[in-house]
Amino acid sequence: MTSDIIFKYFPNLSDKQKEQFNKLEELYKFWNAQINVISRKDIDSLYLRHILHSLGIAKVLKFLPGERVMDVGTGGGFPGIPLAILFPETSFHLVDSIGKKIKVVNEVSKAIGLENLKASHARAEQIDEKFDFIVSRAVTQLKDFYPWVRGKFSKKSNNVLRNGVLYLKGGDLEQELNDASLKDIQLLPLTAYFDEDFFETKYVVYFPAQ
Repeated sequence: MTSDIIFKYFPNLSDKQKEQFNKLEELYKFWNAQINVISRKDIDSLYLRHILHSLGIAKVLKFLPGERVMDVGTGGGFPGIPLAILFPETSFHLVDSIGKKIKVVNEVSKAIGLENLKASHARAEQIDEKFDFIVSRAVTQLKDFYPWVRGKFSKKSNNVLRNGVLYLKGGDLEQELNDASLKDIQLLPLTAYFDEDFFETKYVVYFPAQ
């Protein structure tokens, strides 16, 4: 599957953004052969399963210029790199506890000329900064995830959603959401935005800072 699937759902990209998205497949194939950050079967579905999936967050919320976003447990750069391409005036900080994954993030980011992204080999708890939003893609159960990021939110909210977490997750989430004991959770199905079967049980889970 090619980058055309991205342009289908995001038709107003600049030439620079299109070029950046187009370069991702070659870069990830190169780096994945050296440092495995994406499963072998998934690398052929990179644009669908990783890039478009990451951009599901952008269908739920448009980040504003000057906002600051942290991507926790970014792995090879998802959802952070696709979002940083889409929102060049928003600052992204990608963190992962595995150094070789951050190496891939840095190399890909440098190769496509992303100037609004930095990456740290660290755990979320070690990052001493404040953010408007924290994004992540199914790194752990929500009840375990939120303690990592509690207290890392800017007090002032400027967007249509209050500052908080946008979490990509799939499957039957009822038990997990109950266990998390979080207030004002919204479960936003990606089938509302994307036609492909892959998204049938995929969601963005949003909840404000608590």
